[in-house]
Amino acid sequence: MITLTWVYWLLGAYFAAIAWRGWRDTGNPRRHTTALFWALLALLLFAAERMPPRGVGAIVVVLALLAGFGCLRMGRYDESSASEKRDEARRLGNRLFGPAVLIPAVTLALAVKLFGFSLSEVGIGDLRLLDSRQTTVIALAIACVVALVAACRLTRQTPWSAVEQSRRLVDAIGWAALLPLLLATLGSVFEAGGVGQSVAGVVRAVIPVDNAFVVVVAYAVGMAVFTIIMGNAFAAFPVMTAGIALPLLVQVHGADPASLAAIGMLSGYCGTLMTPMAANFNLVPAALLELKDPYAVIRAQWATGAVLLLCNVVLMYFIVFR
Repeated sequence: MITLTWVYWLLGAYFAAIAWRGWRDTGNPRRHTTALFWALLALLLFAAERMPPRGVGAIVVVLALLAGFGCLRMGRYDESSASEKRDEARRLGNRLFGPAVLIPAVTLALAVKLFGFSLSEVGIGDLRLLDSRQTTVIALAIACVVALVAACRLTRQTPWSAVEQSRRLVDAIGWAALLPLLLATLGSVFEAGGVGQSVAGVVRAVIPVDNAFVVVVAYAVGMAVFTIIMGNAFAAFPVMTAGIALPLLVQVHGADPASLAAIGMLSGYCGTLMTPMAANFNLVPAALLELKDPYAVIRAQWATGAVLLLCNVVLMYFIVFR
């Protein structure tokens, strides 16, 4: 059976390869510390569950110090010339999008029952192909591998070329590449610590909870505001859903949980458009495009986020109580 541990090992092997290539990159003025950062991350992915908690904590502190003191830099990468890239683009055309489309297609085929059947149900006896507890994440990892193989065959490149080109992007993003994972995990930590119950207490004291529309506004806007603070809607979701959506909207007003959660996440994504804390979405693109204003992306999209949030409030009120 393919379990989540296999996915961690695959990611660990990837970051180990990046660390090894970074160590050998003499064009990087801080190649040793850059390689150390990715090597420590690979070590955590390989063996964190078998390490003592203090050891894991020490590695996390070292990662934070390396990132905080600017020890990650870009180096020199094996790239095709501009003319070669144009020639390849003309040769491949829209087929370039094929591997990208494979990712959601293969994920759906493995994780979701289509026409009453899912590949995750394939197995021998009680042994299944995928661990049913983490089917979607495992299916996504398999889909990425399938897409990589397809892309290599399409472009006539080796998997090592893909690693090298992705190393350039990972080095450009730097420590911010870890933010989605870390912030999503932080949301679960907050909920386990009782932050959701504290939020529920504050909301009950401030707003009239017998008014469904007011509670809807509190949930949608709360998702957006908490996302602005945390930089990730996945961090806001467990806190705001446990604090407002479930006890007040579902249990008190009888809202439909599925549509409520879906629109609640969309409300959180509106906050993503407005915050520099979502560095990988808003600050990294500005850096990669070499924009003079590091907040140019946020300035261009915050109004759209505000309008979408308003639309989500209206949709939530008229849909979840049907």
